Amino acid sequence: MRQLPRLVLVLALLGGAVIVLPLAGLGTRVAWTELPVLLGSDSAQAALGLSLRTCLVSTLISVALGVPSALVLSRSWPGVRLARVLAVLPMTMPPVVAGIALLATLGKRGVLGPVLDELGLQVSFTTAAVVIAQVFVSMPYLVVTLEAALRSRDTHAETIARTLGAGPWTLLGRITLPLVAPALARGTALALGRSLGEFGATIAFAGSKEGVTRTMPLAIYLERENDTATSLALAVVLIALSFVVVGATNVPWPQLVLRLRPPRPEPTTVTSQAGAGRREVSEAVPRGRQVRLAFSSRERGVAVDLTVPAGG
Repeated sequence: MRQLPRLVLVLALLGGAVIVLPLAGLGTRVAWTELPVLLGSDSAQAALGLSLRTCLVSTLISVALGVPSALVLSRSWPGVRLARVLAVLPMTMPPVVAGIALLATLGKRGVLGPVLDELGLQVSFTTAAVVIAQVFVSMPYLVVTLEAALRSRDTHAETIARTLGAGPWTLLGRITLPLVAPALARGTALALGRSLGEFGATIAFAGSKEGVTRTMPLAIYLERENDTATSLALAVVLIALSFVVVGATNVPWPQLVLRLRPPRPEPTTVTSQAGAGRREVSEAVPRGRQVRLAFSSRERGVAVDLTVPAGG
């Protein structure tokens, strides 16, 4: 901090004030003593429950689809630059435009509307539409975060494991994903937080029906004129949920796990200098027909312990 110019510190304080002051102002307007009563109303409970359910489902879908997408986008192949632009596009698109695009595709009069009618399915203005809208606007946050980490990762451990006979799934599950686990956690948290705050695409594609499509942001918007106290109470809950979700990613979970693990016998260690950080690669003596590789990256807080069967 002392090495930074004073102007930088002043601008940083102003930037922090831009974020903190509105939150503090909101806190002064909330009826804290009446918070349990306000949140106990049927409309508030319905909005809170619907938001939590849809956000959890949309986040799981975002992880299931976003992780493979990030893995593909992190490689070099013809057209990858265009694909990366398309992956980021929903982040820059106005949410209402995103909702209209979904409605034009999956609505009754949309491109796929006749096909859905033949199957007896209705997507628009249902809870499924809420989930789809959340996935559309939130998954790019996970993809971009994870893809950047995958492109900048050190492939030293993967190279060693590959030479020892590790297959693609073993490399992915035991080496690649653990190395980028912090980025995966941050991307998941951003996707979940974005889903919690989704408004424009939801109201355009799913509407606002209590208990069906009216999530917390929609309830806050509708209650701001009729019941300001309930609107502020829901806003506080939404901010608290976002704070917990994003804050959990700043906890050094890998370091905590490493401290809780029991000590192991010291294997033969080869230390090498690679990239910006120090790497320690440990090759234990094979037992029987297996080969064991232990790898740790201190600056990333990642540890990998891999056992590869012969010919695996």
